Amino acid sequence: MTDHAAATSSKTQGLFKRLRYRHLYMLVTLGTHKNLHRAAEALHMSQPTLTRMLQEVEDAFGCSLFDRQPRGMTPTPVGEELLKFAHSALNSLDRCVEDLTARAQGGYGHLAIGVVMGSALDEVVVTIATLKKASPQLGIRMMSDTSDLLIDLLEQERLDVAIARLGAPGDRSRFEFEPLGNDRLVFAVRAGHPLLEQPAIPVEQMVQNWTWLLQPAASPGRKALERWWADQDMLPPGMTIECSSIWAMLQLVQLTDAIMVLSEAVIHDHVRTGLISIIEQHAIEGLAPYGIILRKGAPRSKELQQFLSHLRGAMKTGPSA
Repeated sequence: MTDHAAATSSKTQGLFKRLRYRHLYMLVTLGTHKNLHRAAEALHMSQPTLTRMLQEVEDAFGCSLFDRQPRGMTPTPVGEELLKFAHSALNSLDRCVEDLTARAQGGYGHLAIGVVMGSALDEVVVTIATLKKASPQLGIRMMSDTSDLLIDLLEQERLDVAIARLGAPGDRSRFEFEPLGNDRLVFAVRAGHPLLEQPAIPVEQMVQNWTWLLQPAASPGRKALERWWADQDMLPPGMTIECSSIWAMLQLVQLTDAIMVLSEAVIHDHVRTGLISIIEQHAIEGLAPYGIILRKGAPRSKELQQFLSHLRGAMKTGPSA
C-alpha cells in the first residue's frame, strides 16, 4: 500500500469511528432548514446539542461545513458534497430496511422504477405486470415525472432505474445509458381552438399572441423548445404557464387557449379521442433519445436484472405482447 493510500485509509477509518447515521440525518435536516433553531425543533433536540453535533462533524473533517449568517446558514462547497453523500447514504439505508423487511415477511425485495411520460411508458407497464405475475410478493414502486427530476431521484438512490432522457452534460459521467427510442415534440391545443381554423400559422403569431403551457426549464423537452425558439430567431413568449405535472398540463390545455408543447407519445390518446388537436405545421424533431439510465458502478439486484430483461423484450415485440 502506498503512503497516500495508507493515509487515506487511516483517515477513513477515523471517520468510521466518529461518524454515525444520526450525524448524517442531522446534516440533511440542517441542510433542509438552513437554520439552527428550526433544525433543532425538527430533530426534537436543543439548539446547543445540535451545535455540538455539527461541531463534531466539522472537527472530523477538519473544515467548516456551513457558513453562519445573521439569518441562517448556507453549506460551504465541502458541505454541499457531504450533504449529497448524506442524502445518498440515508436513502440507501431506507431502501435496505424496506428490502430486508419485505424479505423477512416472506417477500422478494423492492424495485423502484421511474419513467418519463410518453417514451416507453406502455412497455414499462407491461414489464411491471409480467414481473409481478412471476414474483407476486415483489414490492414495486413506479413513479412518472420529468427526466431531470427522475435523474435527481436516481442519483439520490431513491430509484433503482429511470427510463428517461439524459439532460446535463455531466450526466454521462455519472450514469450508464442504454437508448431505447426517440420521439418528437408537438404543439397541441384544445379542440375548437381558433388557431386550428387558420391554414398557415406563423411562428411569430404563436409566440406573441398566445399563452404557452410549458414544462419546467430544466426538463429536456423545455430545453429543446428553447433551442427551437432560438433557431427561429424568436424570443421566448411573454405569456406562459409552467407546470411540472403532465396530467395537469393535459387538463389545463383543454380549459384554456394555451399552446402546449409535449412529446407526441404523451398526448396520443388525447388526440385520438378528440380532446386536443395537434398544430400540424410545426414540430420539433431530434429530441434526445430516451432509454435505461442506471447509476454507474451500482450493484444490480436480481429483480432489477429481471426487469431490464423483460423491458428489452417488450421494446422489441411491442407493449401488447
